[in-house]
Amino acid sequence: MSKAAPRLENIGKRMQAVVPVHNLEERFRQMDAYGDYKQLISLPNPPLEDIMDAETGTHLARVANDAMAEECAKHPDRFVGFAAALCMLDMDGAMEELHRSIKDLGARGVQIFTNVAGEPLDKPEYLPLFDAMAEYDLPIWMHPARGADMADYKGEERGRYEMWWCFGWPYETSIAMTRLVYCGMFDRHPDLKIITHHMGGMIPYFDGRVGPGMDVLGARTTDEDITGILPALKKPHAEYFKNFYADTAMFGATLGIECGMKYFGIEHTVFSTDFPFAPTAETIEAINSLELEKNDLKTLCSGNAERLMKL
Repeated sequence: MSKAAPRLENIGKRMQAVVPVHNLEERFRQMDAYGDYKQLISLPNPPLEDIMDAETGTHLARVANDAMAEECAKHPDRFVGFAAALCMLDMDGAMEELHRSIKDLGARGVQIFTNVAGEPLDKPEYLPLFDAMAEYDLPIWMHPARGADMADYKGEERGRYEMWWCFGWPYETSIAMTRLVYCGMFDRHPDLKIITHHMGGMIPYFDGRVGPGMDVLGARTTDEDITGILPALKKPHAEYFKNFYADTAMFGATLGIECGMKYFGIEHTVFSTDFPFAPTAETIEAINSLELEKNDLKTLCSGNAERLMKL
């Protein structure tokens, strides 16, 4: 990866330093601490689209998917499956890899990011991916992507204090979700399964702003007429956000998990720890502190995943 993508820079050093990302022996040792614990695996950040050209990215996505499928076959007691990697700089290649990964390798879905090298997901060229995943009835994992090169203020060249990660990632997730709602994606595919990382970004905590606050969409905009967006949707816009799924990878934040779970509902919340980047023990502790009913706990920790991935 480092050889193929010199632009990895700091994130490359970060990934190399997190040993369980690339050392299975260490990963399994850490997993053993949590009892009956299995994982779905995927590539971590950064997105292939951000660090290399289309040809190299498409090749490395194929290499990654072959390798993940092989590890899942070798360790079925550890891994329930994998989310296929794609390089969406070449959509023909990405679609070919999507079908190959699901049909030939047994991928349980695909992972995409909240933008494609800065391009929004609601652009027409990316629609075939959503159409295909709706047809397969398998989930899309949507991970935020934003780097320090996106400044916090227009007078600066780079973001500071890692706010591009702390607040930038939830913002990225929220923007991507909103764009998919407003473009009518859920009118086109009402049962589309999109799992949003980190409990749906900002959406559950700003339900008033994305709901009643946006009832007057277009009233604040003078350079284009967007007043026809909401009337074109088949349902009130706020209802579509409940179509998304959200995971519990919240760094053990009990209040955040509880708020998000109340917003999306237990049937649309899936267990996740963001292993090995976030604290697994604290996540489990936070979930246990919610004192869920036994059936709800099972639904959260395994039932929803089994249903979504058809396990």
